[in-house]
Amino acid sequence: MPSKSLADDNLQSIIIEVEGNPSEHKRYLETYHPFITVIATYEKLFNGLALQGSPDQLEKMGTLDFVKAVHSVQTYETTQTLEPIIPFEEIEKDSPDMVLPPELNNTTYTGKGITVGVVDTGIDYNHPDLQGNYSGGYDVVDLDDDPMETLETEGIPTNHGSHVAGIIAANGSLQGVAPNAEIRAYRALGPGGSGTSVQVIAAMEQAVEDGVDIINLSLGNSVNGPDYPTSIAVNRAADLGVAVVIANGNSGPDNWTVGAPATASKALAVGAFANAHTAPILYDALSGKKVPMTLMMGSNPWDLSMDYEIGLADEDKLNGKIALIQRGEIPFYDLAKEAEEKGAIAAIIYNNEEGNFQGAITGPNEQVQIPVVSVSKEDGEWLQEFAKEENHPYIDTMYEEVPSGIATFSSRGPVTVNWELKPDVLAPGTNIVSTVPGGYMPLQGTSMAAPHVAGVIALMKEAKPTWTNEQIFGALKTTAVRMDDEAGNPIEPIGQGMGLVDPKRAIETPTILYNPSLAFGKINEYRKTQTVNLTIENTSNQDQTYSFHIPKKRKGLSWKLPMTFSIEAGEKIEVPVELSITSPQLEKGIHQGWIELDSEGETYHLPYLFINETADYPKASGFEFTLKPFSKNEFVYRLYLIEDTRYVEVELYDPQTLLYDRTLLRLEETQIGMNEGYLELRDIGQAGSYLAVITVQLEDGRFESYETELYISP
Repeated sequence: MPSKSLADDNLQSIIIEVEGNPSEHKRYLETYHPFITVIATYEKLFNGLALQGSPDQLEKMGTLDFVKAVHSVQTYETTQTLEPIIPFEEIEKDSPDMVLPPELNNTTYTGKGITVGVVDTGIDYNHPDLQGNYSGGYDVVDLDDDPMETLETEGIPTNHGSHVAGIIAANGSLQGVAPNAEIRAYRALGPGGSGTSVQVIAAMEQAVEDGVDIINLSLGNSVNGPDYPTSIAVNRAADLGVAVVIANGNSGPDNWTVGAPATASKALAVGAFANAHTAPILYDALSGKKVPMTLMMGSNPWDLSMDYEIGLADEDKLNGKIALIQRGEIPFYDLAKEAEEKGAIAAIIYNNEEGNFQGAITGPNEQVQIPVVSVSKEDGEWLQEFAKEENHPYIDTMYEEVPSGIATFSSRGPVTVNWELKPDVLAPGTNIVSTVPGGYMPLQGTSMAAPHVAGVIALMKEAKPTWTNEQIFGALKTTAVRMDDEAGNPIEPIGQGMGLVDPKRAIETPTILYNPSLAFGKINEYRKTQTVNLTIENTSNQDQTYSFHIPKKRKGLSWKLPMTFSIEAGEKIEVPVELSITSPQLEKGIHQGWIELDSEGETYHLPYLFINETADYPKASGFEFTLKPFSKNEFVYRLYLIEDTRYVEVELYDPQTLLYDRTLLRLEETQIGMNEGYLELRDIGQAGSYLAVITVQLEDGRFESYETELYISP
């Protein structure tokens, strides 16, 4: 258990990962390093200790034989941020397409008696809508028992955890999904919402120790693999009886974009459902080009009513133009503010890597007054060419009615290595109004979708106190409403999982399918038969009969499904679902679809997926390169690999000219999963910003590569 230490400006905090028994190492440190204070001992989800001491004393910890890694927990700068906050009575006026959390609760339950742990940026426990349900927590960033959001005097202020907590259990002017649930806050992300995976794991450990019923993790990274440390910790927490709900990520709409810890097998990963709404797009009538836009958090609405000229960010004056800016090292607020000061009517920030992104325009002074949006790299580059080629590059704003469905930013699956379907379910994730320090704010993201489901699980735990987490998860998946596209066809499973959650249906379901997402893995043989044992429980008080729809015949696919069968009241059985695949008769890549199970007038939709030979999944991801904590001469690198490789090479290029600069790293002895090591300062070359190209040669001789921005600190 953590113990609160005396505040001292000269003290710093670290978390160390250790080999062996953390309690024994605690006794060793107390005996031989008496000036180091052991704040917490972690043994449930990972082996480690939280320490506090002077920088000189803490620097020695990295030399101890039993220390695997050192993670600094206080690395931030002090700035101020002014957040745009809406009084409750102004919400409807400022946000006509708003979604309020209680709209999902179609039951009479309120989550009474259930405790939800929110691992996030902290919580404004003084907010009038949160203070009644707040029951304590812990701060893993500062290692004390005060999990308040980051304040202006401590660094870049945060509000994310308060927003998440409000969706779950606000109880005041605004109501959460489960307004009578208890909230415990665990601050794992510090100023600006940043933190390490070890801080997240330590926060989860403390939540488990405190006996929470549910943990909400509205956070993640880009590593698409099931065995990343945070995913392993999530599975261990699930084994200890905690229901863990995780945001699927905001890197959609491309496939393979789900990141850890949403990749964890035993957690419930949640994608974002978008209600029908009106959205602005840019439109060039001559080419027929449409550019969808995502409004940045904290931005004024995009309400342009005529055509405007596109201006490039490096122009001296942008009077009356829409500024086009490439994403880079400079904060979004500074980019937008500079455009505004040059006279721009609006600003577009386009991605510097594939896909879309979400951003926030928060800064040290006054709010940006012009609307600011993000667009994909592809669309941004098109706009750049449009602006350069046209003498007067005017472009229109159109407003389209967007039907309900999956939010474009919501990350898609599947998961690499084990080839599981993620997300598991969908929940509302666009324009969600909830609590923030000082008021209320509409935000969007799978970060907002996950707490909706955490609240729903609180309702279910109140309604079904004898149900296990496996039953609750199964019931939520079984009864989720499958989403169709505009043409009436089911949306791909890797985008929606089982579909949109429905609390009332889940509580009242007569059938639970424990593992309805049927993952048949990766097929490398000429012909292979795979079987998934589907577990079905009859939760009703009378016998039920079940029968599969036989899928249409497809070349290369052959299904073997049970004939009609019955399950007695209250009983649970396993049913084999067999799929035979003739690999050469099918295209390589992802194969997915649906099979249907009927019972007593209900039809259950079961998604299936397999990978034929190979697919366009990332072979490497999550490259990190940072200065080792308390070291001036040693850097730490980490890289996650999906397949066996002959070698991995990291080459650096000038981000402006794209000219080759040097090779930073070459690894010839690698393993599937996390690869990490150290480089000396003298071996890495000049500090600065670079474009890093990570090239992987696979065992079959093929090459794969991807790019990422890299900053090497002086």
